[in-house]
Amino acid sequence: MLARLQEQQGNHLPHFYASSGGNAGLACATAARSLNLPCTIVVPISTSPLMAAKIRATGGTVIQIGETWKEADTYLRGELLPQDQGGIYVPPFDHPDIWSGNATVIEEIVTQMREDIDEGALPDVLVCSVGGGGLLNGLVQGIEAIPDWTPSVLAVETNGTDSLSQSLSAKELITLPGITSIATSLGATRVSEQTFLYASQPERRIMSRVMSDEEAARGCVMLADAERLLVEAACGVCVAAVCFEGEPEWAKVAPRGRGKDTKVVIVVCGGSNCTVEMLAEWRKKFGGLEKTAGVDTCGEGKSAAVASGLQTPPVEKV
Repeated sequence: MLARLQEQQGNHLPHFYASSGGNAGLACATAARSLNLPCTIVVPISTSPLMAAKIRATGGTVIQIGETWKEADTYLRGELLPQDQGGIYVPPFDHPDIWSGNATVIEEIVTQMREDIDEGALPDVLVCSVGGGGLLNGLVQGIEAIPDWTPSVLAVETNGTDSLSQSLSAKELITLPGITSIATSLGATRVSEQTFLYASQPERRIMSRVMSDEEAARGCVMLADAERLLVEAACGVCVAAVCFEGEPEWAKVAPRGRGKDTKVVIVVCGGSNCTVEMLAEWRKKFGGLEKTAGVDTCGEGKSAAVASGLQTPPVEKV
């Protein structure tokens, strides 16, 4: 946003415009408030009233239109931006500036692990969720900046937001007809071209995994029970991908396999679209931590383990 301000010409009042399923719009509104500048966030009708209210409370103007993020974005760029000479478009995921910002997550991970474990510590596996792919693109770029390191990356989606998985299966970019998952923050019907390119390159060791809404919700409940963290389904699905499988996909291609020294990092982001009431509903419907008894959960309670008591590698949360 600061870069776009520096590029702006003329004396028009800057006004930020962003399209989003929720979280990117909230981030834009938060940044705009810190700059004391107006912003308008266009979201699809699938965005929850909770998220729309949070954006408004932060100072953003909310327009809700379209069945999907793509339709909301098309309206923003076709109808709103042309009418405002001071308008600045803030993309939610498909832009190199977004990827560069997300790449700094890798710097934080490496610094934290080397401080907490040892100077040479690096993750063997990174786990993140995928909507449009901005986070995944950033992680890949951050990995590239560190010599002689190629971890496995597990790219997780839910059924109903799985545009990356379907694109990889078809060997071409696929646009979903709509979003049918509770993980609406992953609600891009088509991943960025760069995301598809990265995930299609075997040397990058990116694995696609699709989980159910139930598993995503249970992941949220599990994280709340074990770590007292409140996250939305778009994040809980990453916990589920690591913890709810007897022989998880990542273990098959992890550089050192699956063992007590394997270091798995789950990127825990996205907690805005969740409340204690939603969590209670999911717990009632799907069960809580006790339902995981007898299946693989994540870690032995040491380091930043997500849960305790069973034989899986330590898991760092970021």
